[in-house]
Amino acid sequence: MLRTMITATNTLGQLQSQIDTISNNIANSNTAGYKAKEATFSELLYQQFNNDQLDPTVRNSPVGIRYGVGAYLGQIQTNVTQGSLQTTDRDLDLAFTKENQYFNILMPDGANGQRNVYSRQGDFYVTPVENGQVMLVNGDGYAVADSNGEAIYFPDGVSNFSLSKDGTLGVNYPDGDVLTFELGITEVQTPQVMEHVSDTYIALPANLGELGYNEADILVDLQGVNRDEVGITNGSLELSNVNLSTEMSNLISAQRNYQFSSRAISIADQMLGLINGIR
Repeated sequence: MLRTMITATNTLGQLQSQIDTISNNIANSNTAGYKAKEATFSELLYQQFNNDQLDPTVRNSPVGIRYGVGAYLGQIQTNVTQGSLQTTDRDLDLAFTKENQYFNILMPDGANGQRNVYSRQGDFYVTPVENGQVMLVNGDGYAVADSNGEAIYFPDGVSNFSLSKDGTLGVNYPDGDVLTFELGITEVQTPQVMEHVSDTYIALPANLGELGYNEADILVDLQGVNRDEVGITNGSLELSNVNLSTEMSNLISAQRNYQFSSRAISIADQMLGLINGIR
């Protein structure tokens, strides 16, 4: 009975992590540029009891009984498929039209200054700084980086913005002056290695070397001749690729599994009570 309770308890904690992942997907179903996370389970070690060697039945599985100790969350991977585009007709709403391309964002990192993170969230704004200058930021207020990894500043009084197909942002003024900035855009070739920071933001993991990778294996800066590979448009936002119907089905299934494991603990406890009563 104790083994039954331990097995069910092992699985309960992992199912809770799956439910948390599904809940996060549902909560971000309306977040522009968000990519859904998918949880996959693997079996923990099991013990084989060869108690029926003379069984003549032809079967694909080994003869006997396999007694497991539960399941664990083997991997939470990101679904990187392209989300649908929503037309907004706003100059600073940008959306990628190709998978695995990300904006370079400068996120504050406490005493370490700024951390370079990557996001497909393209709702950009301008915020005033000093000396009549403004800075290009995203919807969370983080600075958008150019192709040199620097924040983008320009004088206030802009009339409108334009975007070329290679990801060059044009800042247009009423007097006809035009400033251009090459947006920092990176292609992530191995997205499953990236660390999920929060919401739509990912970054290189701190233990990249221990994982057997180097930065060049994962990231490709789309600069120079690589700018031709950029797929981007303005006046639109990429919606989340979360499928609410799928997520609700997965949530119901996870809750049923959680109830099943909880019930197994209750039944094992009742059986232990019966055994104690007999003794």
